[in-house]
Amino acid sequence: MGAATVGTRKVQGGGSLQQAVPAQGRSRLRLGRIRAPISKTLYGGLAVAGFLLPLAIWEAISAWHLVGRLFLPSPADVWGSLAHWYAGGLLRDTGISVYRVVAGFVLACLIGVPLGLFIGAYKWCEALLQPINDFVRYMPASAFIPLVILWVGIGEGSKIAIIFIGVVFQIVVMVADAVRKLPDRYLEAAYTMGAREGEVMKLVVWRGTWPQIVDILRINMGWAWTYLVVAEMVAADSGLGFAILQAQRFLDTAKIFVGIIIIGLIGLAFDLLFRALHKQMFPWYRP
Repeated sequence: MGAATVGTRKVQGGGSLQQAVPAQGRSRLRLGRIRAPISKTLYGGLAVAGFLLPLAIWEAISAWHLVGRLFLPSPADVWGSLAHWYAGGLLRDTGISVYRVVAGFVLACLIGVPLGLFIGAYKWCEALLQPINDFVRYMPASAFIPLVILWVGIGEGSKIAIIFIGVVFQIVVMVADAVRKLPDRYLEAAYTMGAREGEVMKLVVWRGTWPQIVDILRINMGWAWTYLVVAEMVAADSGLGFAILQAQRFLDTAKIFVGIIIIGLIGLAFDLLFRALHKQMFPWYRP
């Protein structure tokens, strides 16, 4: 063949296709390939652009008055609402919401991770607990609000319980799936070397799935934040979710935007923290 062709085929003169393509063309070729790596500079620039582009579109819509301010306040209005809320107790609302989410999430981890490990490791435990877990996890957490009020009351425990209910069943099923994906050869090697059940559970199952479990917890922390507004519907008098609901009653759309943005930023901070923790703990891990 005279011209360059696809894949590993050659060009005239014995050179490869990659050598025949100019540097700029190779760059475009790499960007167009699935899972092709990019530089950290380009990654960071694209990440910033991903935030700035929607902000620019939002500002343009507000500047051209395409949508009324009741429905879409301008970025300046949102900034002014943020300053006003900051003077009126934003830090206190943020702190109490973080406490509720973290408390509910930690309780869900303490119960969900061990259950998931046992369900994934033992068939008798899977038969006993997996069906009921799959049944309950499809129920919306908001449906449990009347029961939570009856059982727990209207204090802080009820808010934490709603977040716990929204997350724990998801953690169980995801951890169980991670255990099932553990290669059988790891277990067989441990048994061949004379390991006991407890040692296999600790040294093989637990350590073998720990990187995936940390990633599962990162995902579920994001879900925990999505239940915040629902949790703070239960007789709350503070918190970001409560403030959003109050702003809705008074048609304070700018404050609603502020609350949503703050929740998103806090959730992003937790996500980045989990990612950094994962890289620090498991630098060797490649999914």
